[in-house]
Amino acid sequence: MRVRDLMQTEVISIDADEPVRRAVELMVDGHVSGLPVVEGHGKLVGAISGADILQAESGLDEPEAIARLFQGTQVRELMTPRPETITPDATIREAAQRLLYLEVHRLFVEREGHLVGVISTSDLVREMAGAIR
Repeated sequence: MRVRDLMQTEVISIDADEPVRRAVELMVDGHVSGLPVVEGHGKLVGAISGADILQAESGLDEPEAIARLFQGTQVRELMTPRPETITPDATIREAAQRLLYLEVHRLFVEREGHLVGVISTSDLVREMAGAIR
């Protein structure tokens, strides 16, 4: 089985210049814990997760500072640049090993430098649970 067989292809992404508030809205509405950050025509430049945002917020005490974080901070300021990627032709075993060794929850799937999907630990667990039945 290949990554292309399990990956999610309807990926919610965000532009690097968007405010953090928009990233939170997209994550909540999409029921996801992280987003790929793209520029131009789908070129993957980073990833932002709920954990990234919580970490930035954890050092802030003043309501005004928190408001500035959400309204005045661009996604590019909090994103992880160069997120981990995999190709659609990689095996599920390769994806699982990379997720474990890199200690990440998702791998973005790229073909010729463009984002085409995402595969997460949840996708792999769902597949394994189905195989057990």
